[in-house]
Amino acid sequence: MRTNNSINLKGFNMAIYEEKPHKISQLEDEQQYETEIIVNELEGQRVFGSQHYEFWLISVIALFWSLFQLYLVVEPTNSTISRSIHLSFGMVLAFLIYPMMKKPYFLQKIRWFGYTFATIGVVTASYIAVFYDELSRRPGDYTSVDIIMAIIAIIILIEAGRRVLGLALSLIAVIFLAYDFLGPYMPELIIHKGASLNKIAGHMFLTTEGIFGVPLGVSAGFVFLFVLFGSLLDKAGAGEYFINLAFSMLGKYRGGSAKASIIASGFMGIMSGSSIANTVTTGTFTIPLMKRTGFRAEQAAAVEVSASSNGQLMPPVMGAAAFIMAEFLGMAYTDVVITAFIPAFVAYFGLFYIIHLEALKLGLKGMDDEDIPPKWKTFIQGIHYLIPIMFLLYTLVVLRESAASAAFNAIMLLMVLMVVQHPFRAILAKEKLTRDIWLSGFVDILAGMISGAKNMVPIAIATALAGIIVGSITLTGLGQVLLEVVETLSNGNIFAILILAAVISLILGMGLPTTANYIVMASLTAPVILTLAADNGFLVPAIAAHLFVFYFGILADVTPPVGLAAYAAAGIAKADPIKTGIQGFKYDIRTAILPFMFFFNPELLLISEIDALNPGNPAGWVWINNPFEIAVIFCTAFIGMMAFSCFTQGYFIVKTNIVERLIFLVAVPFMFLPKIMESYLGLPDHNISYLIGISIVVGIYFNQKVKQKTQAKIKA
Repeated sequence: MRTNNSINLKGFNMAIYEEKPHKISQLEDEQQYETEIIVNELEGQRVFGSQHYEFWLISVIALFWSLFQLYLVVEPTNSTISRSIHLSFGMVLAFLIYPMMKKPYFLQKIRWFGYTFATIGVVTASYIAVFYDELSRRPGDYTSVDIIMAIIAIIILIEAGRRVLGLALSLIAVIFLAYDFLGPYMPELIIHKGASLNKIAGHMFLTTEGIFGVPLGVSAGFVFLFVLFGSLLDKAGAGEYFINLAFSMLGKYRGGSAKASIIASGFMGIMSGSSIANTVTTGTFTIPLMKRTGFRAEQAAAVEVSASSNGQLMPPVMGAAAFIMAEFLGMAYTDVVITAFIPAFVAYFGLFYIIHLEALKLGLKGMDDEDIPPKWKTFIQGIHYLIPIMFLLYTLVVLRESAASAAFNAIMLLMVLMVVQHPFRAILAKEKLTRDIWLSGFVDILAGMISGAKNMVPIAIATALAGIIVGSITLTGLGQVLLEVVETLSNGNIFAILILAAVISLILGMGLPTTANYIVMASLTAPVILTLAADNGFLVPAIAAHLFVFYFGILADVTPPVGLAAYAAAGIAKADPIKTGIQGFKYDIRTAILPFMFFFNPELLLISEIDALNPGNPAGWVWINNPFEIAVIFCTAFIGMMAFSCFTQGYFIVKTNIVERLIFLVAVPFMFLPKIMESYLGLPDHNISYLIGISIVVGIYFNQKVKQKTQAKIKA
């Protein structure tokens, strides 16, 4: 029988489910261990204790990888060489951390063939860096050794992808390679002249069109630094701080435990690009609390997984895909962050409001006062964690520094804070400054650098493997073929095209990480969407199509029957993973409508006009800079999402009937698509659309208040 106990967490009272009271040190160790076990079971990693030499081997390699990436900012080198070395580190760690099979024999230790694969991975991946000068003097003139190394590199990369990412991406890469080779034998619709083995191997490995292309370049140049920043922030203690801060602000309100979970997961999205890691890290605390305050196990797990999966939407980090998006589109990463701002916050507001409605339906109350951390004490004790985040935002948005430079400077500032925070706290507490206190910050930095490198392995392998798919498209002209296929299937209807792209993104995302899914969809379908949209008279900025497939790739983390994040949350909640996934998908319907809205209304992306002759060129976009106009778009989008949430949940102030739900649905396009409604209804101004939508919501509000009073009289 489990009992509820209130356990002090670094000075704050946090209610969690435990068998018996624990000491702080015991509690933290157990929670960290449980978190690692859940993540590693889902991702299939080996975990070694410090008593094993494998632990130190992996840690040293990971540390040197982080140091190398920091060195690249100080002393930039040739991008192709840096990509080669970056992949070399990723390959060796892939084979050391991830076993051939998820069986005890392979998990217990690294076998001799594991070291063999790791060595082959390093040798092949570093071939470009070692022989760069020679290869650059004879472009396209490949020797037999070049081709042999290329073939081995492709094979070993596919195996690394299978271990780290699962079978799906590796299988897709193999299919594309087969398509390259067997082009003349394909059906007429997708036939091409084909390519020889030498040409395929050279194109994929010895040029920057394949493995060492743009995706891997972004991974080496920008993504690693932001992942490292997040890992250091987590090791500094920011994750725990954000959780405590969220509960201190919202715990006392109706459904406060779930609302705090949403905010905490949004904060964690800054540190983690993985929906699984986000789910487990915050869910260990939040899910038991939600269950305690009245949420069903599936509901608690679904709230956490929905909030955590949406963490990749949250600026300023947004996961690795956002950096690749900026590179694909030839625009500053800062501009990607700006365009994503309103949809991301509207998505989180929608989930927040849905949980509010769920709490109303269930008649839930807030958390007990003794379980809520003190608000101001919590805020002040961890306020220094906000300094590097604000500094990062300032350098990115205001100073407009490059992503690499901004991340590097933020990392340096964060390291200084990590070194001084423990002695400073000891001085405030009037404790003796011991050697351990002075060194604890440096230990945290080392742990963060090792953790950051380990977290980069899936991204490095995914971007390299996805490069094969991108290379196949450039080698065969598959993009034009796909354009014809999609146009045939959709009959040129833009709505059918978007729904088809959404379904494909969801299906691919069930087996692919978000980054790889985005690369595939951005390479294959995003150009098709833009071309066919233009043919149908819809001129939209290229980023709308890219964000469209990005959003649906993220939603795949929740979508049953796979949805690994849902399995993680269900494991913590002791709930059925399929029911959790279904419930999470219901909550995430509000996120699924946003891509359609900003596709047809780019003003939600703060873009007012585009160049009709070249909609894909960011230089031709006109940005919305007027604060009042931005505020109007922001607020009306919130009201539109509130109306949609009331429609899906069947609740507002009291339970809504079918007519009220349909009226709420009618209000949605008036708030999200004002210019389309202006054109369709012949309104004198698009602002009239906003007024109509608001009037609908206000009208239902007063009707609901009357119903509430009537119900109260009947109960009385």
